[in-house]
Amino acid sequence: MPVVVMVLIWVLSVFAVAEPVVAQGAACRPEGRLMPLAELPEASGMVASRTTKGRVWLHNDSGAPVLFAFDQDGKSAGRLTVTGARVEDWEALAIGPCGSGSCLFVGDIGDNEATRKQITIYRVPEPADAGGSARAEIFTAAYPDGAHDAEALMVAPDGTIVIVTKGDTGPVAAYRFPKSLQANTTMRLEKIGGALVTKAGNDKITDGAFSSDGQWVALRTKTALTFYRAAEFLKGDFSRGRRVDLTGLREPQGEAIAFGTGDRVFVAGEGGGKKQPGTLGLLSCQP
Repeated sequence: MPVVVMVLIWVLSVFAVAEPVVAQGAACRPEGRLMPLAELPEASGMVASRTTKGRVWLHNDSGAPVLFAFDQDGKSAGRLTVTGARVEDWEALAIGPCGSGSCLFVGDIGDNEATRKQITIYRVPEPADAGGSARAEIFTAAYPDGAHDAEALMVAPDGTIVIVTKGDTGPVAAYRFPKSLQANTTMRLEKIGGALVTKAGNDKITDGAFSSDGQWVALRTKTALTFYRAAEFLKGDFSRGRRVDLTGLREPQGEAIAFGTGDRVFVAGEGGGKKQPGTLGLLSCQP
């Protein structure tokens, strides 16, 4: 089969109209098609802006320390270079309170072999203008029970920072940062409750987010999204998650989740190959 035809088939399959996805008391309905993100073949972390409505920030999991801004229609809106940062394995992006505004928290928390002695969080103020550069504050932390691979970093509206492990190198579990971040020291994380999942199998966690009102936590895998009441989640009660099947979206490789305004939820995926664009989708969800 000619290469051009193969590429055309791939594009049509990815950006076809997605099917509604409903399951177990929670419902999400796609708003339009998946949109290509040409600059993000390895799309990994994503958040919705607190300064510009409809804007999302994303990053690749390797390459230069750069955050990419896009409008909700997938149109590029600029780049922010994070100075003073290095990329070991950027896997997550969160947004939360910071002084009188909001900050972007980059999670260099990937650890495929579970060998890192510490993980790193880079924090920069979210700019109103998507261009330019910002120098990062650097925070390091360690798990209380050994190294873990993780791709989900979340910041609640009250500033609580949580990591949820992927489930590749052990059970899926949640860990909380100390209330006050401290630079120039390795902070010790606190485990929240027991395991969310003992053996993840195909349900490895690829991202997570708090809703902007602090009521919900969402965790995603490549093919599903689960909503939890944030108050219960932070107490270690993971028993009443509401799961949504995302296979109807036809993402090449589902990766990221971000709460927008109202009932809007953004999802992003890797392109499935170094030369294939990542994808951005918009859902209307009722957890």
